[in-house]
Amino acid sequence: MPDNLALRMRPRNISEIIGQKHLVGEGKIIRRMVEANMLSSMILYGPPGIGKTSIASAIAGATKFAFRTFNATVDSKKRLQEIAEEAKFSGGLVLLLDEIHRLDKTKQDFLLPLLENGNIIMIGATTENPFFSVTPAIRSRVQIFELEPLSNDDIKEAIDRALNDKERGFFFEVLLDDDARDFIATATNGDLRSAYNSLDLAVMSTPENEQRQRHITLDTVENSLQRSYITMDKDGDGHYDVLSALQKSIRGSDVNASLHYAARLVEAGDLPSLARRLTVIAYEDIGLANPEAQIHTVTALDAAQKIGFPEARILIANVVIDLALSPKSNSAYVAMDAALADLRKSGNLPIPRHLRDGHYSGSKELGNAQGYLYPHAYPEKWVKQQYLPDKLLGKNYFDPNETGKYERALAANKERIDKLSQ
Repeated sequence: MPDNLALRMRPRNISEIIGQKHLVGEGKIIRRMVEANMLSSMILYGPPGIGKTSIASAIAGATKFAFRTFNATVDSKKRLQEIAEEAKFSGGLVLLLDEIHRLDKTKQDFLLPLLENGNIIMIGATTENPFFSVTPAIRSRVQIFELEPLSNDDIKEAIDRALNDKERGFFFEVLLDDDARDFIATATNGDLRSAYNSLDLAVMSTPENEQRQRHITLDTVENSLQRSYITMDKDGDGHYDVLSALQKSIRGSDVNASLHYAARLVEAGDLPSLARRLTVIAYEDIGLANPEAQIHTVTALDAAQKIGFPEARILIANVVIDLALSPKSNSAYVAMDAALADLRKSGNLPIPRHLRDGHYSGSKELGNAQGYLYPHAYPEKWVKQQYLPDKLLGKNYFDPNETGKYERALAANKERIDKLSQ
């Protein structure tokens, strides 16, 4: 069986690409370029193993152009000259230029006119943001597309495709247990190349059983990856137990336990669950006691999901420590739950007429928006008037915890307004 599984399963056309539907789905830009045969050079950037080489290969397959690769770090200018000569006499080719952000000036100067004359359709690949890492001369001559991390479902689709493809996948029967499949999809952190390599190693190192099958169990895959299943059962109780323990440890300000449970999820490669739960914790458990922690959390988790593991663990560590050691307050969501409880009990009560919309025709005849006092027109930016529906007058939903200086300031302002309202 020639080559490894990742090479054998490399897409031959746009339809075989796993993921990246925002670029290669029906009606999307790269698919439209290929279907219209109006190709232009481009740079694809994103984490390793998510389809940069696959898209370049599929474009070459769709156009019937020759497909060549060039690594900016290790390949010489002479190799680039040979590719240019081939392109000149063959009528064009697709060049995957890997690690384009490392292309030195000599190679850049040689490449620029090749991009201009169109003999070479260059597809640059990089894990770095090209707006920061690629020279303006190159950027101005190409389209730039960001690839999205592959989901676990994307990886599972690719694994199933390899198992069912007897021509390019495995020519013998492979029986892959569901938990082993889930483990590969989760443990490889959205890296399809790594997933294929892990599956390939597990299959090729497993002898046939009496039914002439190669049966791949979770134990086989764990042994091949040299990692344990830990919390990979994303639909099982154990997974939610870890998320629950993480939240309760952060809520209890135990930074060591918080890091332990976060580490389980990092080791499992479960960045989406981590990001969702940490965002909830920032608002549910830290809340108004430290609003800056919420800003830090959302910013860091957004960046973590863009860069992926293993580097994302650094950002996760910052978030977990910040949340665990922040002052805590649940006053905001408790207030919202109390307001919701009254709403569900009382229904949609009439809004005081002076608060209703007065912009539409006939609203004044109905008495809407009449007598409304505009707070900004008063010295304290506050004026006494009714806001709650009649039936809820006197209700108090927000009870500040005063555990952080920000919430203490809110509490003081609330106390001042409550006194003025009496």
